Amino acid sequence: MKKIILFSLPLFLFSCDVDRVDEGESPEMDVNVDYESGEMPEYDVDWANVDVSTTTKTVEVPKVRVVMEEEEVEVASLDVNIPDDDRPKMQQTLMVEVQVSERMGELEIEKVYASKNMLYVIAELEEEDEELGDQTVRLTDQIEINAPELDVKYYIIGDKPMGDYNNKYRFIRDEDEIADRLEGAQVIYED
Repeated sequence: MKKIILFSLPLFLFSCDVDRVDEGESPEMDVNVDYESGEMPEYDVDWANVDVSTTTKTVEVPKVRVVMEEEEVEVASLDVNIPDDDRPKMQQTLMVEVQVSERMGELEIEKVYASKNMLYVIAELEEEDEELGDQTVRLTDQIEINAPELDVKYYIIGDKPMGDYNNKYRFIRDEDEIADRLEGAQVIYED
């Protein structure tokens, strides 16, 4: 009985329909090694039919809603005069922003350095104890600057939050990490 069960088990594992379409015949042989060629049995194998389609189901998906509200807030405003620079000044906004999704945080621009044609904006991201659950919060800080057009590099002291894909900012451990870039630059703003 065990042999029948073991032999029949593999048959249940395959999803196909096998129909023998020709019985076939074994080769006939004489003892003196004369033989007539035989014919192997033929089988018609039909595998399971698979239809691919779509269906509509109701599932839970996360939704992130960002509500932008206008508020009047105090924003630092710098007027920069560079000696021997005749380029016209223009009003610019220096802004840092990150998205946090695990814990609430605070983001502030701490310093702005200026060199001949470059501004270095140094911000700091501090993680707070408040857990956000399934919410995502965007943190921002900004200052206004009236100066000739200058290239701007942004650095944020702190760990890059999970899920923040903004590559405009470089996250650093501390200001010493970029000391070579700041060499010769002057602090024009400090919070």
